[in-house]
Amino acid sequence: MRYQPRLRDGKAAPLPWPVAMYRRLNHIAWPLEDGASRRMVFIERLLIFVGFIIFCEHNEVDMHYVLANRNDIDKMLTGVPTYLVLFEMQIRGFQLALTKDSFKHLLQKFYADIYLTQESEPVRFARIQKQMLGTRLNSVVYLMAMFNFSLVPVQNIIYHRREMLYQQVYIFDNTKLQYYIPLLCANYWVGIIITSMLFGELNVLGELMMHLNARYELLGRDLKQVAKVLLEHGQPAKIAAQYRCALIEMLRRNAALNRFGQQMELEFSFRIFIMFAFSAALLCAMGFKAYTNPAGNIVYIVWFTAKFCELLALGMLGSILYATTDQLSVMYYCCDWEQVIYKSSNAQENVKLMKLVTMAIEINSRPFYLTGLKYFRVTLVAVLKIIQGAFSYFTFLTSMR
Repeated sequence: MRYQPRLRDGKAAPLPWPVAMYRRLNHIAWPLEDGASRRMVFIERLLIFVGFIIFCEHNEVDMHYVLANRNDIDKMLTGVPTYLVLFEMQIRGFQLALTKDSFKHLLQKFYADIYLTQESEPVRFARIQKQMLGTRLNSVVYLMAMFNFSLVPVQNIIYHRREMLYQQVYIFDNTKLQYYIPLLCANYWVGIIITSMLFGELNVLGELMMHLNARYELLGRDLKQVAKVLLEHGQPAKIAAQYRCALIEMLRRNAALNRFGQQMELEFSFRIFIMFAFSAALLCAMGFKAYTNPAGNIVYIVWFTAKFCELLALGMLGSILYATTDQLSVMYYCCDWEQVIYKSSNAQENVKLMKLVTMAIEINSRPFYLTGLKYFRVTLVAVLKIIQGAFSYFTFLTSMR
């Protein structure tokens, strides 16, 4: 009963493999189908509640480890990354769990009106796939990080010990078999939810941004084609009116894309803010552990790489969309309207066309960009500032050590 995105014609939308994994593995974040029974809705809500309790339990034992080793900076920082990402994912994941319906409506709107199929636009579709390579690579690296954590039970068997996947301190003896096995299974479940959320939401957001970006590009192409056809075959008395009607239609399409962008901003703004807020501290802690003991902290090196790639990929996609929408006013100015007026013999329609072009330029004078609760724009500039902040924290920790 997991929601299956569908195209306008009712066919199941092709999902990239990270999004398909996100849909299958993460029942906390992914919505149900519209026709889900009341029983399924009740079961899903019950599982979400139980999942929230498990996350709270993990938060407590992770924080207990950090506090128990607060006098040893090396040991303390071993538990800081897992605690931070756990806390971040609890906020992001369960905020999404509370707003699943709006997320589903956004996906429905996207696949019905925004998504470009390979059959309709093969060149642009191929370009989108190239632009999404960074998010696909990030997904692989996050899976590698999860795989490194999952090797802990194998090491336990080899060295005859009973350690958890993450650095945790319990108030009871968790090495007893009746406690250890359920807690280890809970560790695995939390890891799967966190990992799928990390790369899944990034890929969903990337798909939304890049297909929206392609739709904005199609506006310019279609407007150029209309002007070319009218200049070649249009009658002087009617050409300005015909072009004005075509321009009105383009503005309606433009307004629809702007509304979708606003819906996307409302859906993701809070979770983007949380992601960026935790990123500098995460990069700092993981970089410090990798720097102090590279051979013994392979998992932190892989995890640092994944987080770094995530930020760069998201910043790059945000910058691409920002650059495209920043050129919309120029697109309307350079849409050959002056050639249409030059060929037109209807002075009254020429005036109306010039006013409409002026209005189109003014409407699109501000580019579209995603933000984190209006505090920052999702671009490479914001990502570089986060990396600079993480490096500053890193140098402070190394000097303290």
